[in-house]
Amino acid sequence: MPYVRSHTRKGGARVRAHYRRRRTGSVRRRSTVRRLTGGGRSADGWVLVLGAVVGFVLLRMVVDFVQRHPYWSALVVSVVVAVATALLLGVSRQRARERVEQAQRDRLVAVTDAMSGAEFEQWFARILVASGFRNVTVCGGPGDRGADVLAIAPDGRRVVVQCKRQSPSNRVGSAAIQRFAGTCRDIHGGEICLLVTNGFFTAGDGIQLARQLDITLVDRSALEMWAWTGRPVAGSIEGGGSC
Repeated sequence: MPYVRSHTRKGGARVRAHYRRRRTGSVRRRSTVRRLTGGGRSADGWVLVLGAVVGFVLLRMVVDFVQRHPYWSALVVSVVVAVATALLLGVSRQRARERVEQAQRDRLVAVTDAMSGAEFEQWFARILVASGFRNVTVCGGPGDRGADVLAIAPDGRRVVVQCKRQSPSNRVGSAAIQRFAGTCRDIHGGEICLLVTNGFFTAGDGIQLARQLDITLVDRSALEMWAWTGRPVAGSIEGGGSC
């Protein structure tokens, strides 16, 4: 708040002057903030210094122990290496068992009935890998333009796969075959075009159209045989048609 203060000039005249009080509290708060901020940086520096000192002391203790007790040190290292090796072997065996169990499950086409579309694509990709296909890539999703899985066949040709996971009561019709035929070769450069479903295709023009367009149809029966034997269905390598 302003306050009034009077004083006398050299000529003897007495005058009044208005002054404004300084806010010492805000200055004090700002200086306190600066001190706190600077203290935080100092604390971080001390933590780093303390960590470096502790690390150096521990390293020195280890070196001193090794120099004084070389045999015990060798024994401790041997035990640590043995335990680490045992853990790695255990993890490796567990993963191998999981792969074997997964491969056993994948041989049963019935497991696909409870899958989502994306899970069905992953499942068929594993079937391709087990059948000797290379560079198997799952690329299904929005904007895939009909290519759910890409791969290289054992003979080197490019494979484009569209997967259709269906409920038991639904069938894949000719419209899906026509759409896949329009993208498999022109857009994806497929040399082998596979339309795979865990259901069946509608009888009639669709199957005939697939033969004309060199599209291989893999229905539930053919897919079950492929998954069980680990060998591609007849026609998927040699050429198109219905399986």
